Amino acid sequence: MTDLIVPRRFCGPPDSGNGGWTAGALAALDVADSPADHADRWPAIEVSLRRPPPLDVPMPVTDEVGVLTAYADGEVVATARRADADPSTVERVDPERAARAESGYPGLRFHPFPTCFACGTDREPGDGLRIFPGPVAREADDDAGEVVAATWTPHASLAEDWHAYADDLRRASVAATWAALDCIGGWAGDLTERLMVLGRMTARVDDLPVVGEPHVVVGEGRGQDGRKTFTASTLYDADGRGVATAEHTWIAVDPALFGGKRPTAG
Repeated sequence: MTDLIVPRRFCGPPDSGNGGWTAGALAALDVADSPADHADRWPAIEVSLRRPPPLDVPMPVTDEVGVLTAYADGEVVATARRADADPSTVERVDPERAARAESGYPGLRFHPFPTCFACGTDREPGDGLRIFPGPVAREADDDAGEVVAATWTPHASLAEDWHAYADDLRRASVAATWAALDCIGGWAGDLTERLMVLGRMTARVDDLPVVGEPHVVVGEGRGQDGRKTFTASTLYDADGRGVATAEHTWIAVDPALFGGKRPTAG
């Protein structure tokens, strides 16, 4: 039996794991033996989060009939399985527009979880990802949801060393890649209006992002249904290639359950 541990560095809310990092770490256990030689893709993985992932706690992971399940205190924290379909991509935004959009990041004015590993404003460069997505204008006749974008350069501390590649480039881990695809979806949804946490994330990684290389992350809102908000995100490399993409389901929650703050007007 394998244990899954979410180190405190990878928190979302102050006392629980970042949903994307946790989901990616669990997904990595599924794809550990899959090829990563730039010729074959990893499969799309669907991860459902059932409760806040604890920090610095070994969570036993079982594998039954193709479903990985992580437990804490005898309760299910998350499950992972091969997805039935690939997530659809979000259209690319050029790096210059993405960089300009960052000044409009709503989290600079209000952030429910400023310690978040992926998008927290209290995280130092090289510690958190500091992905600060801001809105990108759409064409007037485009009826799609809001699009947000940001730049991101993977830090050396995110590098993983257990895959063999056709080149000698250092690459960020699967978990860090999922984290980069995570919170931007929330900001493309309605995180500025109500507190949400990640309930489900389906991601496909074609290539792990190269450490030190500038990337662009784009998120798109895709509607709501009651407490649920649906979004998507895609990560593009310096050559404009989509290297990873994801779809999310977010669940509106009571801020008191996560130590978060209520969004306020203005």
